[in-house]
Amino acid sequence: MSSSEHKIGVLVMSYGTPESMDDVEAYYTHIRRGHPPTEEQLKELTDRYEAIVGGVFPLRENTNGQVAGLQDKLDSTAPGQYVCYQGLKHARPYIEDGVEEMAKDGIRRAVGIVLAPHFSTMSVGSYIKRAKEKADELGIEMSFVEQYHLHPKLIKALTERVANGLAVLAKSAGADAKTKVLFSAHSLPEKIRELGDPYEKQLLETSAAVAEAAGVQDWQFTWQSAGRTRDPWLGPDILETLDTIAGEGVEAVLVAPVGFVSDHLEVLYDLDIEAKAEAEKIGIKLERIAMLNRDPLYMETLAESVQAAAL
Repeated sequence: MSSSEHKIGVLVMSYGTPESMDDVEAYYTHIRRGHPPTEEQLKELTDRYEAIVGGVFPLRENTNGQVAGLQDKLDSTAPGQYVCYQGLKHARPYIEDGVEEMAKDGIRRAVGIVLAPHFSTMSVGSYIKRAKEKADELGIEMSFVEQYHLHPKLIKALTERVANGLAVLAKSAGADAKTKVLFSAHSLPEKIRELGDPYEKQLLETSAAVAEAAGVQDWQFTWQSAGRTRDPWLGPDILETLDTIAGEGVEAVLVAPVGFVSDHLEVLYDLDIEAKAEAEKIGIKLERIAMLNRDPLYMETLAESVQAAAL
């Protein structure tokens, strides 16, 4: 009998990143459902990774660190009860690999959680579907955390980051600069609105809760990192929003990407390089909040959400 058989497995799921520059093409091919990217598409993505990591690839460590941090938090609150596994959407170990590992270890009961606080059928819902199908196939009873976008400790962690970010911005732009906070998240195809998907509503709820807790009066929500497909995606994009608010006299912007929980391409390139360059061009000083990564309050958010789902 496996020593893990009495434990509750925790499948920690996320989008995934390549492990090295050599893996970028395979990663991009998986995202494109088996269709290899064109040379131009591959070069564009490779150039973006080169710009943020310079050929050294620390991005995977962020997810590994979050999984380890969650394990530590669960061990401190419920010693010996939980064991964490990782499952990625577009890179190894895939979601199915994580479920198989649990089965090999004799796990019979598990909880799945995604490193994304907001639910959408197209994002978190797709992770859950894949994990559930594999768990059912292997005889694992699995429950899921679908969202945790208003967990008090998540809101507190984000509020602290907004307050700190505004302090930094006041120093760099001047305390009298007309300042706005832009909350952002990864765009999805507009058709989710027709489906009654909760993603947009939940993002606005998180943004409003953080703005209120941080005492922010002037804020709005914007989208970023839209895919390039023929279908329209939710907008306006942050680059458009920056142009609009520049015309309204805004001089300084703090970007709070509340839809993301760690440093990766959509933050380090789309915001820190692309959005910052656009802001500089139009005369706006732009700063970004620090990402959650392995923040203790975020680890507690995950642990408490997992334990509630395991009841």
